[in-house]
Amino acid sequence: MNRATIDLWVGVFVLIGIGALIFLSLRVGNLLTTSNAPGYRLEARFDNVAGLKPRAPVKAAGVVVGRVERIVLDPQTYEASVTMRIDQGFQFTRDTIASVLTSGLLGEVYIGLDAGGDSQMLADGGRIAKTQSALVIEKLIGQFMLDRASAAPDK
Repeated sequence: MNRATIDLWVGVFVLIGIGALIFLSLRVGNLLTTSNAPGYRLEARFDNVAGLKPRAPVKAAGVVVGRVERIVLDPQTYEASVTMRIDQGFQFTRDTIASVLTSGLLGEVYIGLDAGGDSQMLADGGRIAKTQSALVIEKLIGQFMLDRASAAPDK
């Protein structure tokens, strides 16, 4: 093989590698996840959403059932109002609990839905009344340190 052929193949592999990196970056950032599937919107309010972003998954029992569409701060209550688009094939009861969760220690932040036992279902534009905000590690560590400092015996 001559030098020009080797240079050509190296260039092809470099381009494939760059393309794969761009694809993975878009995938991880949820930028390739555009769902035009029919569905309905639900709203939930949280005290803290800690890193939740639009297009984050909404999961029930570990299965993606929708995506976060919009996150805004309510100026009256200072709560985060999260609008979710739920896929058409999934229905949730009126007493469903929405939680802001993280997969793994450094993983993605998502909304987890735990269905209740009510017979009435949430309709388009419905609001999930029971929510659980994100667990903020920094607050827990700070509280632990303060508790330890106050429990230390004086000398």
